Amino acid sequence: MPKRRTPRDLADDRFVRALDETTDELVVGEAVALDVVPAGIALRLAAGLLDGACLIALYVMLLIGFLRVFPAGVDEAWVAAVLIASLVTVLVLVPAAVETVTRGKSVGRYALGTRVVRVDGGAVSFRHAFTRSLVGVLELWTTFGSVAMVVALFGSRPRRLGDLLAGTVVQHERLPRSTDPVVLLPPSLVAWAAVADVRALPQRLENRLGAFFRGAASVQPALRDATALALAAEVAEYAHPVPPVPAVEFLAGVVALRRERDLRAFGSRARTLADATATAGARPPGFPR
Repeated sequence: MPKRRTPRDLADDRFVRALDETTDELVVGEAVALDVVPAGIALRLAAGLLDGACLIALYVMLLIGFLRVFPAGVDEAWVAAVLIASLVTVLVLVPAAVETVTRGKSVGRYALGTRVVRVDGGAVSFRHAFTRSLVGVLELWTTFGSVAMVVALFGSRPRRLGDLLAGTVVQHERLPRSTDPVVLLPPSLVAWAAVADVRALPQRLENRLGAFFRGAASVQPALRDATALALAAEVAEYAHPVPPVPAVEFLAGVVALRRERDLRAFGSRARTLADATATAGARPPGFPR
């Protein structure tokens, strides 16, 4: 009989999965990692099915309207042209227009809490939306989504062919809110912090440190200590000098230093923007009111 898993075991599993996350971050040209969570395949599939049902219903309504407008015995060439025009409008132009106007939303994405954004995190334009819709005729409608599924499964992020060609990604917006613990600098590392250099720490490793401290309080001590030792060994390659303290204290010191560095960078940027705003809004000497 299999052993029944306790809530602590489930917490340990979530802790390990969070630390083993290898999904690539979205990075803009300034080498800044964006806080964008790509939507999973299940969410995208559900949103796509809902959007497909809406488009099919729209196409049927258009056909019914044309049948009532056109007289009986109309030329078959006109009927074929109207059918093709209606199909192009429903499958390409309507989705592209909706994504452009709603800045990456659609009926299915409103329901599932997802949005199409550029790879740099910005809002999509008509060019991006039109490219996704045009390629979607092949990979979604012609092949019933099989091409999109295969491409999404073999990528580091679930992006279909239209996303790759348009330079877009579908992000998940309705994420559970969580409060990150405040990691303070240990008193034993005050002198070390004055001379330490942790600027070379990769963003992905820093994200794993954040995941460690978010889940450290809810896992078993043995797992927490073993994970801290493994992370400390990785972080030691990018921290100079390495203090002779326990692994958890060392990781807390690194997190505190990185936070202070980010705060200084944001403060400097805010002061620069304030100075630029004051300079741009100042009246030149002698300029009339």
